[in-house]
Amino acid sequence: MRWLISHVWRYKFFFTATFILYMTSWFSYSFSRVLIGRAADEIMHPTGGNTLLLISLSVLGILLLDGIAGLSGSLSMETIAQRLERDAREELYISLLGKSQTFHDQQRVGDIMARATDDVKQLNGMMNPGVMFIFETVLGLAMPMFLIAQVRLDLLTLPGIFALLYIITVRRYLRRLDPVVTEQREAYGTMNAGLEETISGIETVKASAQEAFERSKFYRNARRYRDFYALQGRVEARYLPMLMFGFLFGLIFLQSMILYGQGLLTIPQIIAVMGLISVMRFPVFISIFSFSLVRLGVASANRLLDKINAEADLDENQGGYSAPIRGEIVFDKVDFGYEDGEVLRDISFRVLPGETVAIVGQTGSGKSTLTELINRTYDVTGGSIRIDGVDVREWYLDSLRSQIAKIEQDVFLFSRSISENIAFGVPGTSQEKIEQAAREAQAHDFILSFQEGYETELGERGVTLSGGQRQRLALARAFLSNPRILILDDSTSAIDSATEDEIQKAINRAQQGRTTIIITHRLSQIRWADHILVLEHGRLSAAGTHEALLRTSPEYRRIFARYDAPLPPLQSDESALERAAARR
Repeated sequence: MRWLISHVWRYKFFFTATFILYMTSWFSYSFSRVLIGRAADEIMHPTGGNTLLLISLSVLGILLLDGIAGLSGSLSMETIAQRLERDAREELYISLLGKSQTFHDQQRVGDIMARATDDVKQLNGMMNPGVMFIFETVLGLAMPMFLIAQVRLDLLTLPGIFALLYIITVRRYLRRLDPVVTEQREAYGTMNAGLEETISGIETVKASAQEAFERSKFYRNARRYRDFYALQGRVEARYLPMLMFGFLFGLIFLQSMILYGQGLLTIPQIIAVMGLISVMRFPVFISIFSFSLVRLGVASANRLLDKINAEADLDENQGGYSAPIRGEIVFDKVDFGYEDGEVLRDISFRVLPGETVAIVGQTGSGKSTLTELINRTYDVTGGSIRIDGVDVREWYLDSLRSQIAKIEQDVFLFSRSISENIAFGVPGTSQEKIEQAAREAQAHDFILSFQEGYETELGERGVTLSGGQRQRLALARAFLSNPRILILDDSTSAIDSATEDEIQKAINRAQQGRTTIIITHRLSQIRWADHILVLEHGRLSAAGTHEALLRTSPEYRRIFARYDAPLPPLQSDESALERAAARR
């Protein structure tokens, strides 16, 4: 509630104006009933002149004021509602961008999308008509009761009892409604997450002939969401204030008849009082919708705050170190692990500016994870990583990442034009530079084969392209960004040998003057590295040149046993790590 109030209070002028306008509207609407009572008195006891005409014109004028004030109040509340929705969506989006990769690894995209769309939309409905209806309820009860007191004070007894019972009933109603709407929002997120996963993996679903299974899963999720809506309807069906209002109306009329029989109330006054009691019917009726909308909004706000306030696990360090990177990388006794276990243990090595380092190891040895620590996709759990002598956690994150480019085997492309994908991260780049980067990555020719060339719109995640085409666009993107540290994670795995030779020439040019880290099993790329690191079960088992490791590292020899070239005799007098350290 504090978060919602803080957002609404940004627009306190509109909020205050809404309350004042609705107060004016309901006072005008209620006072028109008093004037109608006076008109009845004038009919029964004429005073002559134009009194009846003046009363009629007064009723017309005051109802016109009611309409104008109500319309202006609605416009003011709608302004708050739209701005609240916009601000909440922006805050959630900015928060998600600032979360660590660890956080995003644990999320279901469909559920995040449900929060960013439907849950945020619920905040709009909470304000208008939700809070607006609450204004109508409070003022629609208060104003008639205030004017009834002006007619005769003891006539407030029954409306006062009704108001007290109304508050008690609404509190009990909300206690029953809260858990239902909370579960309803969660069920919607689950249903949306399942839908997103199925659509994203539709190729796998169809290839495995699992359409029937996915249909039944979605049916169960949709049924659960529907069941909570039905349960909400059953809770709302037991809403008692309308029944209580019926008793109030009958009892007030009975009390008025008794007072009339005692000569304490006139017929015009009875007309005015019953008119004022009738005014209360609509606020009581709409309160069932207003409280439901507000509770849905609060439940949605809780779901949004659950993600906004989630531990980011990563400090952007906006006031941190910022400078051009030279390219020295030092791992000092680095440990890293996820919640379910350790991945890297006691990793130490040094890369000088401009050197090329190849990382090899069996699948699952931690190669990709090691490179993800350099740009702080994840933070180390032990030890430190220093770039140019400064711990990466002390760098300003934007400065650090803007000077590091990483090309992975599974390339992500956006549903935008080819030009926009290549220039991603380097806004304002000229078309000439984009095409030059594409030529260096051997992508220019296949791009021009498309009817719209560089303006061709790619499908979701670039699925309309082959794996090799996606990797070449990723290489072009990296070449264009001109990074000081270049990380290639099996970046030519989906490219044929002939194209790879051309791309390798471009990579060699790109490596000049840059620190480059390569993860690959292609001997043609590994053997020319300045250093080769061998990872085995999360540990650095050996380091050195290609020739030295073939002689001294059993693990390295196993990796390349498939090559037909004869291997030198294995030496065991000293480890490769010791020799590498001695050379440095």
